[in-house]
Amino acid sequence: QVQLVESGGGLVQPGGSLTLSCAASRSIFSLYAMGWYRQIPGKERELVAGIRGRDRKYRVSDQGRFTISKDSAGNTLNLQMNNLKPEDTAVYVCHADPDGTGREDYWGRGTQVTVSS
Repeated sequence: QVQLVESGGGLVQPGGSLTLSCAASRSIFSLYAMGWYRQIPGKERELVAGIRGRDRKYRVSDQGRFTISKDSAGNTLNLQMNNLKPEDTAVYVCHADPDGTGREDYWGRGTQVTVSS
C-alpha cells in the first residue's frame, strides 16, 4: 500500500558528509514512528536514527554526527550524515511504522553508503 524509495548514498572519504532521503508514496511520515536502519550482510538490521512521536533516538556513537528530519507534509524522511567513518559503511534502509505498534510495517530497498579513502 505504501512504497518507500531511498536515495543519496554513494562513496565518500572519511570525514565527509552525505544526505540520505526516503520518498514515500503517501504522507506516512506524518504519522507516529519511522527511522533509518543499517544493514550489513550476515548481521541483523540496526536502528541508526528514529522518530517515535515527538522523540528522536540515535545510536550513542552517532550522536552529534547524524540528524534525522522530515518535511512538513510527511512525504520525505532524511538522514544528514556528517564526519563519516569507514565503520559507517552499510546499506541504509528507510522504515515506517504508522501507529508504532509493529502491526503495520513498511521498508524501502536501501541505499549503499561506502566510506573509504
